[in-house]
Amino acid sequence: MSDVTQRTAKRLVLRLTVVLAVLVAALIAALTVLGPFGDRQSGSPQEAIGPLTDRVPGAVLPQQQSRAVLPAVSTDAPEISATKLTQRMRELMASKDLGKSVSVDVLDPLTGEHLLSRAAGAARTPASTAKLLTTTAALSALGSQHTLSTTTVGEGRTVYLVGGGDVLLGAGESDEGAVNGHAGLATLAEQTAAALEASGQSSVRVILDDTLFEGPAMAAGWDQSDVNIGYVAPVYSVEISAGRLKEGNYVPRSQDPGMAAAKVFAEALADQGLKVSKKVTRGEAPEGATPLGEVKSATIGDQVEFTLDHSDNTAAEALGRLVAIERGEGATFTDTGPAVLAELAEHDVPVDETSLADGSGLSAQSAIPVQTLTAVLALAASDESQGLRPVLTGMPIAGVSGTLAERFEAKSEKPATGLVRAKTGTLSGVSSLAGTVVVTDGRLLTFAVMADQVPSTVAAREALDAFAAELAGCGC
Repeated sequence: MSDVTQRTAKRLVLRLTVVLAVLVAALIAALTVLGPFGDRQSGSPQEAIGPLTDRVPGAVLPQQQSRAVLPAVSTDAPEISATKLTQRMRELMASKDLGKSVSVDVLDPLTGEHLLSRAAGAARTPASTAKLLTTTAALSALGSQHTLSTTTVGEGRTVYLVGGGDVLLGAGESDEGAVNGHAGLATLAEQTAAALEASGQSSVRVILDDTLFEGPAMAAGWDQSDVNIGYVAPVYSVEISAGRLKEGNYVPRSQDPGMAAAKVFAEALADQGLKVSKKVTRGEAPEGATPLGEVKSATIGDQVEFTLDHSDNTAAEALGRLVAIERGEGATFTDTGPAVLAELAEHDVPVDETSLADGSGLSAQSAIPVQTLTAVLALAASDESQGLRPVLTGMPIAGVSGTLAERFEAKSEKPATGLVRAKTGTLSGVSSLAGTVVVTDGRLLTFAVMADQVPSTVAAREALDAFAAELAGCGC
């Protein structure tokens, strides 16, 4: 992910101006959706990433965006005619660029009516739209205000670094204004050193306790090249910036991000004046060990927004693993999918035909019907599910942010800028788009389009954008 160029910045300013103009015209309602917020999946440019700290060469911190505002929507907006909508969208649904295996669903959250459906119950490869299920389940199971603790405990001259599932740790001082880097290992080292010195301990060794997550660190369907290229890092309960080794988004990740983080922590302890053994090992902290320090992550709500806006596969996997742990269903990859689906089923989301091989959609072995995606989005939009709102606010805005920043470029699609908020998904032969749209009359709809036999990724992406833009322009 390269730095945003000056030309791109100017385009973003222009687009944001358009969005603000739409907002003024659209303030007619009671329900307002607020918020800012790799897709081996998405080749689309994403937000710029700057250096995390010069103490960890190459580790990165994706820049945070200012909080964006979507158009207001009205609970009193006219209902959409399913017949007229079908007629309007028929040609776009039949686009050859989407291939022969296509599913479409458009749902009105207020009425529960499926206004437009095509093979809506057929399970297809979701790619990164699977993150919508994982993040919704995480908010439901853990709560939007929940935080993750990375701690240290001591016994004798041994300091244990205990992972709590935060894969967005910073190497430096904690940054309360960030999501990635909210909790910093340098801050934890400072706390730990102060506690050790108070007890008279000046020489220590560090042991990493990352036993919170169990089983293989790579999911079924992943390849070593996914780590080398930077689509994902092996999943451990302690990681700095999701295992990145240098600046960028699709850059090589550490083969063992947990141990890499522990070594950075050991160096930070040494910087505090302690004598620290160079050898860092793994082991489980003993019960009753003395608490030494603690740093807390950004809230789960903030992490969900970050995960969706940046399409961060590693962060999504950590959230999925935490759902399984919270539900008491295990702590492995094979536990994640069933736990996520069980959590969603408790909200009456249809999941019978759904299977998840991972929590991010990076694996091509997952399968989801589009009606499951639209149901999850409708759940997040309901008045009874305020705690799930970060799923909506985290999705990129058409033509403005995240993986949609450089999309909706065609003249016919520009009117949809700021009206469509959606999660993208791309794998080899797979293109999908699922999100919300505010149509001309101010009514909010949820939609999902999945195509898993596309002849061209670029052409399919353009077809998906055209579909969403046409949907936004509906005065049906």
